[in-house]
Amino acid sequence: MSGQAKIYLLILGMWVVNYLPRLLPMVILSKMKIPQPVIDWLGFIPAAVLAAIIVPSVVMPDGQMNVSLHNDFLITSIPAFLIAIKTRNMVWTLVTGMFVMALVAK
Repeated sequence: MSGQAKIYLLILGMWVVNYLPRLLPMVILSKMKIPQPVIDWLGFIPAAVLAAIIVPSVVMPDGQMNVSLHNDFLITSIPAFLIAIKTRNMVWTLVTGMFVMALVAK
């Protein structure tokens, strides 16, 4: 097998590994009636994933739990969170976070 054929086979394998787990549930579930409580529950997954990504880096910036006033990330996240809740606008949330971080950064 030539080097180019191996590359094409590798790309095809990566495609299968990436899209098969996404495609199978869609194909299988498209034929089923999903109860509304399950759909409502699935709606919380994006927020839960985002929280799981953000919270550790905010409360553990140096690898150890830090919920004191000396944690710039925690201080910055509070006004950014409040703006996000009030405006539901990502741009204003980011601008608020960057502005507050610029103020509190050492």
